[in-house]
Amino acid sequence: MTMNSSIVSKALFLLCLTSIVVLTLGHAHPWLPSQTPKKLALKLSLNNQTLSLASSDFGFIVHETPLAVFEPSSVNDIMDLIKYSNSLPIPFTIAQRGQAHSIHGQTMTRDGVVLNMTRLGDFRNGSRIVVNDEYVDVGGEQLWIDVLNATFKHGLTPFSWTDYMYLSVGGTLSNAGINGRMFRFGPQISNVLELDVVKRLRLLYNEFSAFTNDQEHLISFHERNDTRAADYVSGYIIVNQAPLDLSFYPAQYQPRITSLVTKYGIIYSIELVKYYDNNSQTHIKEEVASLLKGLNYIPKFVFEKDESYVDFQNRIHTTELDLTSKGFWNVPHPWLNLFIPRSRISDFNEGVLKGIILEQNISVGAPTFYPTNRNKWDYRMSAVTPNEDIFYVLGLYRSTGFDKGEVEASEAQNQQILQFCKNAGIEIKKYLASYKTHEEWVEQYGSKWQLIEDRKAKFDPNRILSPGQKIFN
Repeated sequence: MTMNSSIVSKALFLLCLTSIVVLTLGHAHPWLPSQTPKKLALKLSLNNQTLSLASSDFGFIVHETPLAVFEPSSVNDIMDLIKYSNSLPIPFTIAQRGQAHSIHGQTMTRDGVVLNMTRLGDFRNGSRIVVNDEYVDVGGEQLWIDVLNATFKHGLTPFSWTDYMYLSVGGTLSNAGINGRMFRFGPQISNVLELDVVKRLRLLYNEFSAFTNDQEHLISFHERNDTRAADYVSGYIIVNQAPLDLSFYPAQYQPRITSLVTKYGIIYSIELVKYYDNNSQTHIKEEVASLLKGLNYIPKFVFEKDESYVDFQNRIHTTELDLTSKGFWNVPHPWLNLFIPRSRISDFNEGVLKGIILEQNISVGAPTFYPTNRNKWDYRMSAVTPNEDIFYVLGLYRSTGFDKGEVEASEAQNQQILQFCKNAGIEIKKYLASYKTHEEWVEQYGSKWQLIEDRKAKFDPNRILSPGQKIFN
């Protein structure tokens, strides 16, 4: 059974459109919420607590207080707010906010209006998420975890997800949405799958070249239309920093893995996943053995476990709950996400992973590092990638305390990594980028810059939307 999971809804389309093409220039303006027409004013919140919540995001690094938060009842409310702002001599800025999982204030505006997209879910006639035989109809304000639960009741789910499921549909689609299935289907595309269980495997490596060669071998199965292809391929970097997170591995092997990390300083891990159901269960061992054949992981350091599909897709939420209980979730997150051209990954490994992170003992948790195919990306997307057929995705998911000096030190370390790449001529591209100068944005977008400028001029000529992106201001 197939389904078109293009997630059709006006709300989602509007959020995706504005997120991709409207990047704003802030203005000083005389507008006050009290001057707003009554129809809109009734949906403006000036509550101090609401304003305070809208002045921060997941990154806890940037803080911008808006004049008001708009609580829309429909897509028409959003359109009316935009039209009203554009009618003023000096328009006010509007920042859309879903789950606010940005790092550097992209969902914020200073002295403008924050658009609370989550409120749209209150006004969809109780339907929220509608699944039928051909597609799932869901608003951009909905969470992917709710899409998963709703579609899974029908034995169906979209093929591609983000790793963290408590994000809004519109928010991730507007930024492409990446994970370890991109090499097959691109970032969150329109397909579904009947499945029940997944088999997760992790393989350990002490050689970077073997680690990357095997990842590229694994993602090549799909390009060759080989039925043995893995459904998910990702990579992790385990740095010799206490405490090591070895929770995936059997307890009896954890001392041996710790010894490996101590010996080599850095070891590498491939995670590959195969989906199966009752019909394919009898062949799963054979398919896994075929995938592992010829791989150059450390002998006997391959580990596997079975779990439900829902538990696998929602695995990061378990980490979230654990960190929240310890007070380590709602803290600053100076994350760094990079796309690295395949031709320079060895230089990146030596210069950044070993030369900066390991040598300087920079705390980075468990970074992700995995390849994907550029032909799965659409040039029309606002996200930009290196100009090579295969590029690697690096995720440094760091957290700090609220001490300003600690946050600034982490940001400086991120900048050191970027500067190394620039000096070494490694043409990386930032994912979920945040820059401070016009020149940096032009360099980020490269040949796409004119396209972005043209979209801005066409869809947001007054530059009132998405001020937190800071691209045109």
